[in-house]
Amino acid sequence: MNLTNLGAAVSRAAQYLILVLIAVYTIQCFTVFAQRSRTDREHIFLRQNVSMFAIHFLAYLVMFLNTMRFDLILFYAAQVLYLMFTLLLFRNLYPRASRSLINNMCMLLTIGFIMITRLSYDLSVKQFEIAAAGTALSLLVPLIIRKLDVLTKMTWGYVFVGIGLLALVLVAANVTNGAKLAIYIGGFSFQASEFVKIVFVFAVAGLLSTEHSFRRVLIATILAAAHVLLLVISTDLGSALIFFVTYLVMLFVATRNPFLTMIGILAFCAAAVASYFLFSHVRVRVQIWRDPFADYAGSGYQICQSLFAIAAGGWLGTGLCSGSPGAIPYVEQDFMFSAILEELGGIFGICLILICMAVFIMFVNISMKLSNRFYRLAALGIGTTYATQVFLTIGGGTKLIPMTGVTLPLVSYGGSSVLSTLLMFAIVQGLYMLRGDEVRKEQQKRSMMQEQQMYENERSSMQEQRMRDTVRYEDRRREP
Repeated sequence: MNLTNLGAAVSRAAQYLILVLIAVYTIQCFTVFAQRSRTDREHIFLRQNVSMFAIHFLAYLVMFLNTMRFDLILFYAAQVLYLMFTLLLFRNLYPRASRSLINNMCMLLTIGFIMITRLSYDLSVKQFEIAAAGTALSLLVPLIIRKLDVLTKMTWGYVFVGIGLLALVLVAANVTNGAKLAIYIGGFSFQASEFVKIVFVFAVAGLLSTEHSFRRVLIATILAAAHVLLLVISTDLGSALIFFVTYLVMLFVATRNPFLTMIGILAFCAAAVASYFLFSHVRVRVQIWRDPFADYAGSGYQICQSLFAIAAGGWLGTGLCSGSPGAIPYVEQDFMFSAILEELGGIFGICLILICMAVFIMFVNISMKLSNRFYRLAALGIGTTYATQVFLTIGGGTKLIPMTGVTLPLVSYGGSSVLSTLLMFAIVQGLYMLRGDEVRKEQQKRSMMQEQQMYENERSSMQEQRMRDTVRYEDRRREP
């Protein structure tokens, strides 16, 4: 068997092994919730790590056999060290951190490294460097969340920073594909809306966590509308939709008022219709969504190529380096899910969606357990932001909804997106550990109360015994 045939055989075997491993990993994402024993959960997390490293190894083995680029070996080794250090550092620095979130974060990053390397080695190196720097920064975030109570009292600071950054983008950003998205500083692009998402969530949490009066809700709505309007004027409509959905969910959870939610949905419908008539950019995307083949060689080319890629992949995929995902314009950013479906298959794509769902469920679960209303709303807002972005990316690439131009978090190429998502995961980790601190304080308080009660009972018993002894003594003295 010559080298070419050997490479083809290994690639085919690896294709099926990767599907089995990702399926096993995904199942364990949900079965871990049913485990009561900490030891059993740790075993599941360890098996997930084994599956992740095995997928990573098989994917880079296939890419090496297809390209014979020896720099891939060094790049693979650097990624392995990064993933190992990330898992070990989070576990050792924060023993009470959520292992489920850490594992899923690393798995999503791994899938991103694989696919971006497959599409562009240079872009993958940049993504890796940003991810490594972002991870180092995110290691400090849980400590800040746990120690700085002042974060709950900076509501207006969040508002001014968020609106200020979006206004700066509107004034200073260059137009890219019809939208003002990023500011270039020293050769680096900075997409402010990715970070304003976090600031926006904190601002809304601060506004709605302490008061639900009509005046406070009106102020919060006006400020949220200001964020969305700035994004709309910049024609960053994908981010505007994420902000809007996040605010609507946080408003409903904070007020429990379905009437306000219905008003918000009607406002969204009206804004969507207005955007269609006001912005040619929106009209083009809606027309492409309705019939991309009407202008196949022009504006519909991108979505048509995406649909061709999905159809070519089928359930099992064509295999890494065996498809043509590069035929999709901007595939590394907007259409990464389509590239995954083509080469790794529909089964892999479904597992990826389920992993993202597991992340969202964990975010919501942490939110529900927090007693502090600010942190509860913040965790919910971050979870909603994440889930909405995943839906918009996958929905746009599969023609479920019109394209919005947002990235798949931690998987698509984009430095600002990766960095902001890592910070979001780290913030929720901090909130998870904060809840653990609250539980331990409650247990200590309960234990102290029990000890106090035992002490009081023992003291009362001693007093009663002393009184009985005194009575016996007096009775003896009275006897003749």
